[in-house]
Amino acid sequence: MEKPKILIVDDDEEILRQMRWALKEEHEVFLASDRTEALRVFRQERPPVVALDLGLPPQPTGVQEGFQALQEILALDPLTKVIIITGNAEREKALWAIQEGAHDYYAKPIVVEELQVILRRALHLYRLEAESLPPLQREIRPEDFPEILGSSPEMRKVLALIKKVAPTQVSVLITGESGTGKELVARAIHRYSPRRDRPFVAINCGAIPETLLESELFGHEKGAFTGAHIQRRGQIERAQEGTLFLDEVGDLPLPLQVKLLRFLQEHQLERVGGREPIAIDVRVLAATHLDLKQAMAEGRFREDLYYRLGVVTMALPSLRERGEDILLLAQALLQCYVAESQRKITGFTPRAMAALQAYRWPGNVRELENRIKRAVIVAEGAHLTPADLELASSYARYEGRSLREAREALEREFVQRALVKSKGNITRAATDLGISRPTLHELMAKYAIGH
Repeated sequence: MEKPKILIVDDDEEILRQMRWALKEEHEVFLASDRTEALRVFRQERPPVVALDLGLPPQPTGVQEGFQALQEILALDPLTKVIIITGNAEREKALWAIQEGAHDYYAKPIVVEELQVILRRALHLYRLEAESLPPLQREIRPEDFPEILGSSPEMRKVLALIKKVAPTQVSVLITGESGTGKELVARAIHRYSPRRDRPFVAINCGAIPETLLESELFGHEKGAFTGAHIQRRGQIERAQEGTLFLDEVGDLPLPLQVKLLRFLQEHQLERVGGREPIAIDVRVLAATHLDLKQAMAEGRFREDLYYRLGVVTMALPSLRERGEDILLLAQALLQCYVAESQRKITGFTPRAMAALQAYRWPGNVRELENRIKRAVIVAEGAHLTPADLELASSYARYEGRSLREAREALEREFVQRALVKSKGNITRAATDLGISRPTLHELMAKYAIGH
């Protein structure tokens, strides 16, 4: 029988050796002595239980690194049971960690038999919770999609839909605000499709002048127009047997919408200036940030093309709807840009983490990338601050509050706004928030919010 995995995180090498020796009979034990190594092992092995010492380098006498490790582990898998290992004098910090999502704590000195009881209980609870999830949720693991970071319920729904549609040949319309990662989703669909070894060709329909767009899509024959000195294949032909991704398809002019519809119906095209039809075998994925139903009502987008492109429609959540993913994405981006710049920046201050989660992110992931990339360049300390991220004003509303208090204040504000917007309609407010009616009722009771 396969042993359950456990990760021990402590900067004391002697404690790590003792723990491995004591626990190896019942567990497959993995060790880490700092936050970076802990996250690397966790991403690779996904242990259901983690024993974590809050005092990690480079601040072994503080708890900032330990708290950040706790938050990042729970962002990767909220079901993980994290046991805080602490000294008797640090009981208050351990209780704070439990408020932030840790499962339990254990005070040193370590008595193996006592710790084993806590670990067994945590593992049993993890299994019960994992088995209670719907089957599809148990199958979806964020590491299946390394190009898409996120483990929030909203992103798990997206990943589940990717797995459903990828093996098929149906066209998919991906909607969402600018900067939400629509092309990443399209690439993931291609990667898990039978066409994965064939070309993936992306074209931004809104970035090419209308006078050139037809030739760019369909190609042209020599002499078709002034300047057409050679025959040229279009992007549709270049995607032969692979996947064609039409980004910002809502920006296509109506005459090209007609030609694209004809291609989708007949699976063949004629180059500009050509007369011979060319058979094409491609899968078409499309994306837009526009409301195409409104565009149809206004006569700016063809209804028949909409239904051809959107056999399946996939709506991507905005970054502000993915609260628990924000710190995960921020940390991953920080590691990337620190490696590029070779600067000695190890994380975010607690205030910066609160500011990241309080901010509304109108530019979504693209804006997050921009702010962190800039902050890595201008920061003077080892941890990024709200000022480095240009989020000082966003943090000001939560000045003096803990991260948990800031989250709760933001959550209360979201619930109140949704109820005002829906004029007290619980069903509509719950839908807008992306939660169930019972969950909304619980939040209203928690924050004493009336109808």
